[in-house]
Amino acid sequence: MIRTLIFDFGNVFINLDIDGAAKYAFETLEIDSFSEEITAFNSFYEQGLISTEEFLSFYKENFPKLSEEDLIYTWNYMLKHFPKERLEFIKNLKASGEYKLILLSNTNELHIDSIKESLSFYDEFKNCFDAFYLSHEINLRKPNADIFEFVLNENKLNADECLFIDDNQDNIETAKGLKFATWHINPETEDVCTLFETKSDLF
Repeated sequence: MIRTLIFDFGNVFINLDIDGAAKYAFETLEIDSFSEEITAFNSFYEQGLISTEEFLSFYKENFPKLSEEDLIYTWNYMLKHFPKERLEFIKNLKASGEYKLILLSNTNELHIDSIKESLSFYDEFKNCFDAFYLSHEINLRKPNADIFEFVLNENKLNADECLFIDDNQDNIETAKGLKFATWHINPETEDVCTLFETKSDLF
């Protein structure tokens, strides 16, 4: 029986344009692909292992033509619309009291600060969850198994009583390996609001 619902944030609640953001970054930074060093720095930042100041300094040193404002805009380019019906969905789910609700997101300080500024109902959204885990705050990130084990241990959960919802295949595979029920949501064709219809076999 599913007792806990664990949600990703990006492309589950807030829409992301990951491909468009990569294209914009390549054009702005005048590169063809992300180097191993850039990929590593991005990962360190997402895990909170380096500060926003250190992160921006790295980019300013490597791309001196760009201002800090340009870099922040490029970094946050992927963040798009948060449909209001998804807020109503999670509020109703919270009000029902039927499930423990957890958010588990790979994100970073610049992204979350931008979301807080643009989203008038951010606090209302956050308060719907019993636990709210952002990778840069807990120094762990998906798809590594340790972040899932952390959530299980912190909340005294059994994986087979948890449904994990994410748009990333690698994250889903790790969760499956740990015996979570999963929904690999396709943001192009599916919406979290249809959870109980789409995954009716689990409830």
